[in-house]
Amino acid sequence: MKNSLESYGSFVSGKKGRWIVVVTWALLILILNLMLPQASSQKNERADLFLEKTDSVKAQEIIEREFGTNTGPPALLTWYRAGQLTEADLVSIQLLTKKLTDEPVKHANVPPFHQMPLPVLKEQISEDGTTFVLPVVFEQNLETEEIKQGLEELKKASKPIFKTDPFTAKVTDKDSLIVRITGPAGIAVDATELFSQGDLSLLIGTVMIVLIFLLVIYRSPILALIPLVGVGMAYMLISPILGFLGREGMIDYDSQGIAIMTVLLFGAGTDYCLFLIAQFRKNLKEEENKFSAIRRAFATSSGAIFMSGLTVVVSLLVLITANYGSIHRFAIPFSLAILIMMAASLSLIPALLSILGRASFYPFVPRTEEMAEQLAKRKGKAYKKGNKERGLGKFIGHIVSRYPWRVALSTLLILGIFASFAAKIEYTYDTLSSFPKDMPSREGFDLLSQHINPGELAPVSIVVKTKNDEAVIKEKLEELPFVAEVSDVSRGAKDNSFVKFEVELTANPYSNEAMAHIPEMKKVLKQMDSGDEVWIGGQTAEQYDTSETTKSDSSLVIPLIITFISILLLLYLRSITATVYLVGTVLLSYFSALGLGWIILHYGFGAEAIQGFIPLYAFVFIVALGEDYNIFLISSIWKKSKEMPLLDAIKEGVAETGGVITSAGLILAATFAILTTLPIQILVHFGVITAIGILLDTFIVRPFLVPAISAILGKSIFWPSKKRMAQVEKLRAEQAEMKSNA
Repeated sequence: MKNSLESYGSFVSGKKGRWIVVVTWALLILILNLMLPQASSQKNERADLFLEKTDSVKAQEIIEREFGTNTGPPALLTWYRAGQLTEADLVSIQLLTKKLTDEPVKHANVPPFHQMPLPVLKEQISEDGTTFVLPVVFEQNLETEEIKQGLEELKKASKPIFKTDPFTAKVTDKDSLIVRITGPAGIAVDATELFSQGDLSLLIGTVMIVLIFLLVIYRSPILALIPLVGVGMAYMLISPILGFLGREGMIDYDSQGIAIMTVLLFGAGTDYCLFLIAQFRKNLKEEENKFSAIRRAFATSSGAIFMSGLTVVVSLLVLITANYGSIHRFAIPFSLAILIMMAASLSLIPALLSILGRASFYPFVPRTEEMAEQLAKRKGKAYKKGNKERGLGKFIGHIVSRYPWRVALSTLLILGIFASFAAKIEYTYDTLSSFPKDMPSREGFDLLSQHINPGELAPVSIVVKTKNDEAVIKEKLEELPFVAEVSDVSRGAKDNSFVKFEVELTANPYSNEAMAHIPEMKKVLKQMDSGDEVWIGGQTAEQYDTSETTKSDSSLVIPLIITFISILLLLYLRSITATVYLVGTVLLSYFSALGLGWIILHYGFGAEAIQGFIPLYAFVFIVALGEDYNIFLISSIWKKSKEMPLLDAIKEGVAETGGVITSAGLILAATFAILTTLPIQILVHFGVITAIGILLDTFIVRPFLVPAISAILGKSIFWPSKKRMAQVEKLRAEQAEMKSNA
């Protein structure tokens, strides 16, 4: 295996092989991009919410079969005037409905309010006289883009009717008639718009932040571009492959998935490049021949890069076991992206470095002592030998190896305090709360909740299969204190034993309070002792099922990821002891990141809750990516322990890897922090927590906690490898003998 790896490394960085590698990548990119569609053209924003049928999905299927009217999600046009709606306002709304009836908007239907006398229409205005709702019902199974086009047509049709545009008038304007589009259709359009707007800005922001960090760290414009070229070429290969898989229906992905994948690719991909670049730079100071330097760099770092990439790929693939669609759909695109980026780091990047050689680091070119001395002579300058001390990394290595107990206990205390706040986190599944406050659908809902019943936004659909009198069921529902209104019963078209009620709750249908009423309603109906079967559908029921499904997914996915990472570490390190504490420290940093993230988001920025699936998202990235740094550090300590006593190996390992891991961690954290610039609260919270987790790994777990535990455990870190333990003991004895002789 080792000889094969060395042969491969010699090929990809050799005089001929490097060009073959670059040309092969270029041809692959060209061919695939000419033949296959891009990933962005195959996004599916309407993919199934759940892979296995939940209660709300079953309810919807029954509704479509028994009560189907070929209607899809409604858009609720919420009309509002602060000083009460006037007769002129209502007449204008009637003119709009007449126009939309005579010249229908594609795929949409409006109620014929123009046929109603004004007194009848006035009865539908809110009690305070300020608000009126016009529902626009779209056909089933429309793409969000088709709904958006229909709403745009509606806005266009309204312009000749109203003196000023009510869609653009500000809610705070007391003298104007305003309208906001909310309801399931309006919310879906706004959600898609938010993610679509973020795609390009996210890509540009990520590239810029990586470029700036690389320029600051290495002060070389050429070197700063090498990782970006590698990541860019990997992305150009990933995009058509994902496009093909999406087109063929093999996988689904949405805008949110593509956004996070872009960040992951640039962050993790740059990390893998830096691991190799750092070794190459070090070797160029020791060897004159650039080919020898890159071969040594590849031999030293390739194992850690491969293992790190494999850990992330396997962790992401585990998401395929999730039942919640959004989490499940991350598995293939994300793992494929990391796999291709890992391949680029082990082929394209060494080939590019081999071609550019020392010029990669211009103007701060690394040279051997002899080369630097000769250059100084040619320039007629006196040569001063460089300081080989590693600065802060050397100092930290010294502190950790000399005072391991103090370092371990203090870091455990800090991380433990942060982790304790994870238990205080409040979770929500409220889609609207993640929108900016000035989004039309959120403004429309605020108007509904302030002036009409908020439950009107998304009624709960209750389907009962019963032989009993439906009036009794309706009466039971109306008795519930959290129910505002129950519709008249509808009976099934194919099986009249099915009855359906539309229930408006008194609470925000997207809130945790409303979700808690779903099992309560089911319990009440089942306690009627009539043998009825009950299904509950609608937005609130979907959110309740989302909550239950993500909890179930977490209980499956998290143990699987921990198990697979442990197996990979065990195979790589062949040490049970090291595997246990490496996994344990990353888990601690994950809970610390949740706690510190909550402190910042809740106490710092006033967030009342975070989305319920963020902890699982964050777990995958923090644990998998955080383990990368542990692997790189331990790989260095393992290799050095063959040549020097363990404490010296720990000290040198911390010093050697400190700079590159710090650089990599800063870049990775910064790329995830880019998500906080988007106007999407879900991604803001996810970006904050993940960035914090990476920073904790970079600045506390990797430089202090892991080496301190290693120093405390001593040769036991290699258990059960008796050979390695004996080797450490022998080196320790030799060092003691040398000291006594001295």
